[in-house]
Amino acid sequence: RFYSTKNFIIMVGEFNQEWAIILGGSSGLGLASAQKLASEGMNLCIIHRDSRTQMELVQPHFDFLKNLDICFETYNMDAISEEKQIFFIEDFKTKIAGGKVKLLLHSIAKGSLKPIVGNPKLSLEDCQITMNAMAFSLLTWTQKVFEHHLFAEDARVISFSSEGNSKVIPNYAAVSLAKTSLEALSRYIAVEMAKFGVKSNIIQAGITDTQALRQIPQVEKMMRFNLARNPLNRLTTPEDVANVVYLLVKKEAFWINGAIIKVDGGESIV
Repeated sequence: RFYSTKNFIIMVGEFNQEWAIILGGSSGLGLASAQKLASEGMNLCIIHRDSRTQMELVQPHFDFLKNLDICFETYNMDAISEEKQIFFIEDFKTKIAGGKVKLLLHSIAKGSLKPIVGNPKLSLEDCQITMNAMAFSLLTWTQKVFEHHLFAEDARVISFSSEGNSKVIPNYAAVSLAKTSLEALSRYIAVEMAKFGVKSNIIQAGITDTQALRQIPQVEKMMRFNLARNPLNRLTTPEDVANVVYLLVKKEAFWINGAIIKVDGGESIV
């Protein structure tokens, strides 16, 4: 945004020297959020884990973000590994030159999709891996950013949940466990870290056509069902969700804390 004075033009940045760390930002909701935030002038750090083959699809998106008028960093690493987390924090601090983290966005989608009985069946190890990736990593990342004094004075932690937090979806048990734990963690972050200026909220997105969704069995049937019941007659898009991520980061959203916000066009109430 710009305003003019008598002799020159000054650019006013909404997110001056502030960063978003996006966990899982190379596709789906994370990438869409990165694109939206970058378009509004927020500096980005995307943490992702992609193979060389996958990077052929990801790199054009990253190249586009690099050409915007923001600072942009990426780390292709295992976000669940504590060793990698420690490495990242130390390296990232040297790159942001005193900048602060306005947003920690949790968009990690790594989970087991198996029935609780059958062959194969869901194992305790499957549940542990899913919980570590999709829930407990929110705790460790929030703690590390906080302990290294990287959060801005008015910071936001945002995570993604789904209707599977309360409704049964075929083969979704492990992910449902993780999502409900993620929501509990978000509430505790919202209360215990409020005194430090950190607000934590959950976005419960409607059925959104992403790579993660496509891994769910019977996904086409699920998409048809949700399309038919959605009052707005379409499915949720990654951009719909990204727009709300942006709204929650704005200063006007200061008083939203500990909430689960449905972004589904009314799908879940029908």
